[in-house]
Amino acid sequence: MLYVTKRMTFAASHRLHNPDWDDEKNAKVFDRCNNKNGHGHNYVMEITIAGLPDLDTGYVIDLKELKRIIKRELVDIVDHKHFNIDVDFMIGIIPSVEHLAVKFWQQLENKFAAGLKLHKIKLWETENNSVEYFGGDVEIKQFKLIP
Repeated sequence: MLYVTKRMTFAASHRLHNPDWDDEKNAKVFDRCNNKNGHGHNYVMEITIAGLPDLDTGYVIDLKELKRIIKRELVDIVDHKHFNIDVDFMIGIIPSVEHLAVKFWQQLENKFAAGLKLHKIKLWETENNSVEYFGGDVEIKQFKLIP
């Protein structure tokens, strides 16, 4: 098995806030990340695909095709957006970097040709903080939005 990784960037904002908690607890737990209007990051993500190389090309996946898939399924949807408001698959979910990695996986998981498997998503929220996700069951609480 070979692993091919594509690195891409996007900018987005979010607010870390649990609507089941009062303002004091949210401020204590999420600190500046609980800013009422949100705050932004310049995210870096690495998407790793596992597969065997094609005998005719030597490619596991054409990197131009990998970029097109990631752009269409993720970057075009989240770039310069507010996760809490603008991104349908994140509405009602606390948009921590951990939750983003899981939801990104769900967006990409079945988008590759037969014989290719999504292996890993690594998502950098800052140059010092990242998360890696290899698939599998992760429970994410979905909050009901109050109209």
